[in-house]
This record gives sequence, structure tokens and C-alpha cells, in this order.
Amino acid sequence: MKMFNPVELIKKKRDGGKFSRGEIEFLISSYTKEKIPDYQFSALLMAIYFQGMDFEETTHFMKAMLESGRSLDLSFIKKPKIDKHSTGGVGDKVSLILAPLLASCGICVPMISGRSLGHTGGTLDKLESIAGFKTDLTVKKLRKQLRNIGVVMIGQSPRIAPADRKIYALRDVTATVDSIPLISASIMSKKLAEDLNGLVLDVKFGNGAFMPEYRRAKELARTMVKIGHRAGIKVTAVLTDMNAPLGEYVGNSLEVMESIEALRGRGPEDLMKVTFTLGEEMLRLAKIKGGRRLLRKKIASGEALEVFKKLVCCQEGDVLIFDNILRLPIARRRYSISAEKSGYIHRVDTFKTGMLLVELGGGRLKTTDRIDHSCGFRFLKKPGDYVKKGDCLVEVFSDNRQRARTVCKELREVYFITRKPFPKRKLIREIIR
Repeated sequence: MKMFNPVELIKKKRDGGKFSRGEIEFLISSYTKEKIPDYQFSALLMAIYFQGMDFEETTHFMKAMLESGRSLDLSFIKKPKIDKHSTGGVGDKVSLILAPLLASCGICVPMISGRSLGHTGGTLDKLESIAGFKTDLTVKKLRKQLRNIGVVMIGQSPRIAPADRKIYALRDVTATVDSIPLISASIMSKKLAEDLNGLVLDVKFGNGAFMPEYRRAKELARTMVKIGHRAGIKVTAVLTDMNAPLGEYVGNSLEVMESIEALRGRGPEDLMKVTFTLGEEMLRLAKIKGGRRLLRKKIASGEALEVFKKLVCCQEGDVLIFDNILRLPIARRRYSISAEKSGYIHRVDTFKTGMLLVELGGGRLKTTDRIDHSCGFRFLKKPGDYVKKGDCLVEVFSDNRQRARTVCKELREVYFITRKPFPKRKLIREIIR
């Protein structure tokens, strides 16, 4: 590998220059091997944040991170291998429903997920609210489970795209997370390491998303679809509204409970609309006919729920939760937040909702923070709904009285109620194929 001067490369990007493939490979390899210190790579990330990278640079950046580790070899699986990834939201438990649902349709779903950080929830934290559930499987066990039940839900292995793990941790503490080239390269380096045939992306926009502006969310979606096309896998991006929590419940064990109810056919309308839309796209990429009718059939027959039970069992979780939901760590104390006036709900401050969950103990600001899996919220009203003064808007679940009192005071402020009717939001804005 050709050697370069890191200072000169930082200066080059600071001044708006374009990196070559060799320069990017040098930067990623050297930083991963700790030959470039954090303070220099931080400067580089900030230069990229402000100056950006074009598509060629972004693709080279993604490939360098992908090639920093190993990829899964799932060639022994003859089923179509399709995964789904969300850019993160509040109350977004779609993966818990979608992975077993699509596996019941004959798709192999090797899902590598993340943890909560900041205002967005993490799939791994939700799964780990199930007693005993293991998210760190060996490659041997992962392959066996995919062969047997067609689905696995695990965390990122230190061997898969290790450069991304290291760079993302640095981005998180240097305010460089919301960069379209860096987000695109990060997501696609992990997903391409899964040996997929297709990928469906749930790209969020709105006040509870990393990309609040629709225009920027669409740009992110287009970039990732284009990267996938260049890499030879089919990618679809669905742009979904995150201007209110998804579903009724927000909080780790509460979202597991809601996911189980959804797989029993009792999921709330907004949650199921997003789930079915993403599921239809996964079926389309897998060339499996039936669409939404097939997805509904798998839920109605109990087949999807049975796959979720097998998933929990294979990953050493407590399967008795399916017979007794109270085996989940759900807080016993509840507090109600009522409407202070009558009117129509104009919007919900979803970002603040996510941060209040962190304050309650259900999320983290640093990767080392511990999580209270038992706490959370139940949102009874959504934008567009009419409420009367005194109607319950939110229920707070928490066994920590002091935290609950503080959060309850602030939670009233997430609702904006007006006299004029407000049209219900369009959950699915656009699909980019």
C-alpha cells in the first residue's frame, strides 16, 4: 500500500479536494491499525463533514471499511438472503416483527443490528430485555441457526467491518454523525458484509429522525441505493415519516411486548403499515409472490410468531414470555399525562420523546451507559387525533419515582394541540428502487 502524509490529506479535504482510492485505503487501514491517532482522524471527519465526498469517494470509503475485516460466507444457503436496515427512530420495533415474519415466508434474514444511542432505540437492547437472550453468536452457531430457522438477530462482530466500529465511535463524540457520505458508507459496509442478495432500507425523516429534512433523507436513500447497485446487490429504500413515535409503546421490554402482539395480529395501524410496506419490498427482491396478503396470512396462521419463538429459543432467551408477558421486565408503576386543553394534535416532539426515555433510564448517551429495560411510555394519541381536556395522552412506566416525576413534567411539552383540524400524516412518502 502506498504511504501518504495524513496532515496533507486532512488539508486536502479541508480545502475541498477529492481523495483517490489509494488515499482512502491508506486512511482507513492506518486508522484501524492505530497508525493514525484519534485527534488526526477527528480533524479528517470534520473536514469530510463540511466538504463532503462525491459518490466515487463514498464508494471507496465504504469498500475500505468493508475490506478492513471479514465477510460472512452464506453461499451454502440457497434461499434468497434479504435484510432490512432502519436509519433509526423512536418506537421503531419493526425489525422484531419483520425478521421472523419474512423468515416464515421462506427468506433468509441474517440481521446484524445495533444498540440505542441518543434519542433512537436499539434492536439489541430490546432483545436483551428478554432474560438470557444472546446477541453475540459465533459464526458457526450463526450459520447453523440460519440453516435451521432462516433468521438470526445479532450485534456487529469485531471482525466484520472493524473500521466502521472504530470510526463510528469517533463520529459519535465529534458531532460528525449526520454526514450523508459517512452514514452511507457506514451502513452499506456492514450490510454488504452479510453476503446478501438484497437489502431494504427504512430511511426516516421528520423531527424524530437523524435526517429531519425530507430532502436530505431522500439524498441519503438515493446514495445507498446507488452504492448497492454498484456493489451488485438489489437495494430498495422506503422513506418513512418519523414525526411521531411508531406504534403505541416506546421502551425496550414494552416494544418486545408490542411486537409479540403484532405477530398475533393485534399491531397498531401505523406500525403494521410500515412493517407490511417493508415486507412487501423484501418479498419483491426475493421474487416471492403474494405481497401483503402472504404477510397477513403468515401472521394469521401463527407461523410468524412461531419463528420468533424459535429465534428466542435458539439465542437462549426466555421463551416463557410468549405464555406470560409479565416475565418481561415491565415497570409496575404507571403515571398518566392528560391533555390540558381540547383540540387537535398538531405534532409530537419525537426527538424530545426519545431523549426523555434516556432521562428515564431506557436509553444511553454513551456506549458504556447501563439501561433500565423496564421503563418506557405508551402513546395513546397521535398527530391528527382530536382530544378533550383531561384525556390521557401518555402513560409513563417507571419504578424510579424521582425520574418519573421529572420526566412527567417535561412530557406534557411534546404534544402541540391546536383548535384547527390537522390532517393525518402520510407514513410512507416514497419508495426508491
